Amino acid sequence: MTAPSSPVRDFLVQPVRQVSGTLTVPGDKSISHRSLMLSGLAEGLSEVTGFLASEDCLATLNAMRALGVPIEQPSATHVLIQGVGLHGLKGAGHPLDMGNAGTAMRLLTGLLAAQNFDSRLVGDGSLMKRPMERVAKPLRAMGADVRTHAGTPPVDIGGGRRLHGIDYAMPVASAQVKSAILLAGLYADGATSVTAPAVSRDHSERMLLSCGVRVVTLGLRTTVFPPQRLLGQRLNVPGDFSSAAFFIVAGLLGAAEGGLLIQNVGMNPTRTGLMDILRSMGADIEIRDARESGAEPVADLLVRASPLAGIEVPSSLVPLAIDEFPVLFIAAACASGETLITGAEELRVKESDRIAAMGAGFTALGVAHEVLPDGMRIAGRPDGYAFGGGEIDSHGDHRIAMAFAVASLRAAKPLLIRDVANVATSFPDFVGVARGVGLDLA
Repeated sequence: MTAPSSPVRDFLVQPVRQVSGTLTVPGDKSISHRSLMLSGLAEGLSEVTGFLASEDCLATLNAMRALGVPIEQPSATHVLIQGVGLHGLKGAGHPLDMGNAGTAMRLLTGLLAAQNFDSRLVGDGSLMKRPMERVAKPLRAMGADVRTHAGTPPVDIGGGRRLHGIDYAMPVASAQVKSAILLAGLYADGATSVTAPAVSRDHSERMLLSCGVRVVTLGLRTTVFPPQRLLGQRLNVPGDFSSAAFFIVAGLLGAAEGGLLIQNVGMNPTRTGLMDILRSMGADIEIRDARESGAEPVADLLVRASPLAGIEVPSSLVPLAIDEFPVLFIAAACASGETLITGAEELRVKESDRIAAMGAGFTALGVAHEVLPDGMRIAGRPDGYAFGGGEIDSHGDHRIAMAFAVASLRAAKPLLIRDVANVATSFPDFVGVARGVGLDLA
């Protein structure tokens, strides 16, 4: 089964004042990508429940099938993967189209660097503009034949190269770069170590451990030791914290009495930086029923309407909240005082230039702000309407589109959000879930 492509090109969002009820967000995108790749390299059957059947993750699923991995999908969120073993992949014989999935392209570059066949990775117009040398450079240092075109896709990978372990210091904290190197390290002669300048997501390390791989993390340094085999597993994918983020902020801006309950949210500490930032701004977010789901922590979140105060976002939290910054900007626009965000230059090279896109949207809606090279200064308006009405261009970026939909809770007039089809890359039923708690999207 595959998820249908969204026919929606624009959101027309009417102002509302409250959200309420209970919701569940779709499965974690980062974990869904990795579950397919590592299960494909494992021996035996792996079963994944809670899989995110978004366009991005389906691109990975189709790529793994093209590489010879038998995959069944009894339902949209239930996937069965018959692993072919560490050395069982086969050449696809055609370019692998990763759509809009930057995570998939970067991780597969590491995975394919050690195979005995040639590969080419391509994507949509947005992905073909995104930087890939940050992955290609360390892989070449391992002995791989990885070529980009002026630093961007297509990515061409020559087969038959013997890789050796390296000790790599990443210039920028990036879970995608780290994961690509660790995946290549599964095939290297000797151990492979990656040292990051700051904490980044550790889903790959957790999943490798659950597959029986020896992985050692000491502080910001992670080392993988080449295994003889990976073991199949049963994996339940928790709800995506990045998807929950939109409703966390919606609840803070307008939850009815009793709050807004978000169930089964992944609470990996390398992902929840936004919650720490919002709590320092005064957010009332209660963690309920904290538990484990396989290798990942999970909880329910009760979010209550809260008066927020502007802050200077700590640099240590920036890499732990980078994907959630568009909706953080919305929260900051509704806070009292000024919010200053710096050290977030990574936002410039996401699905869009998110700093520029959010700045243009704020200009259209009358939000006082200053765009910085690596972030933004936002003057909040806590009383009345923080946003006017008008038209916003999301630049085809799913997180920009969903963030401005949340702004309708403090908007004076309707918002027309253009170019929203890529919401399906991470949150296929965003409109349905949003309507279910009270947002007015058409």
